Amino acid sequence: MAIKRYYAEADNTITNAYDTSLSKRGTGSNAGANDILETFSIYGQYSTSSSELSRILIKFPVTGTTSIKADRDASLLPAAGGSNLKFYLRLFNARHDEQLPRNLTLSVFPVARDWEEGTGIDLVERKDVTKDAIPGSNWINRTKGVAWARNGGDYISGTADSAVWYTTSFVTGSEDLEVDVTDLVEEWISSTEVKATAT
Repeated sequence: MAIKRYYAEADNTITNAYDTSLSKRGTGSNAGANDILETFSIYGQYSTSSSELSRILIKFPVTGTTSIKADRDASLLPAAGGSNLKFYLRLFNARHDEQLPRNLTLSVFPVARDWEEGTGIDLVERKDVTKDAIPGSNWINRTKGVAWARNGGDYISGTADSAVWYTTSFVTGSEDLEVDVTDLVEEWISSTEVKATAT
């Protein structure tokens, strides 16, 4: 069986987490140029009821001249519905010395609107801010000066579209991510309104 890899065109980590001084949230921060993507949820760090989150945004080449759809149209990929064709989202753990969550369940959702990658790299102090002056997505904005409909990103959540979102579990927190997203990718390929991103 042949394997064809499609690499992300853009990725970013967006967050509402506090900076290291716990004085302000990094909602304007961008890490689009960082070679690491980071997801977490932290409860009770700032106060007993505080919640801090990060989300990963990834954009794939669904349409265009060198895309999944172009390969399907050129018969380089089997037709939809064939039992031999599967699409997997694969992300690899980057080893580090920070504490890992155990028995974690991670949700994967399609993003509902386009967004900009940005050029930030700071995942610690969150000083690479985009806000309204510099292109790039963050917790508040999806593109320069254009806000998400809701803070933290606009994504298609489950009940009506239960076939197009996924969960995966991590026992130790150091596992790689591999999710069968065949149904979602086929929907992207056949859709007139392609939403070629995931979070």
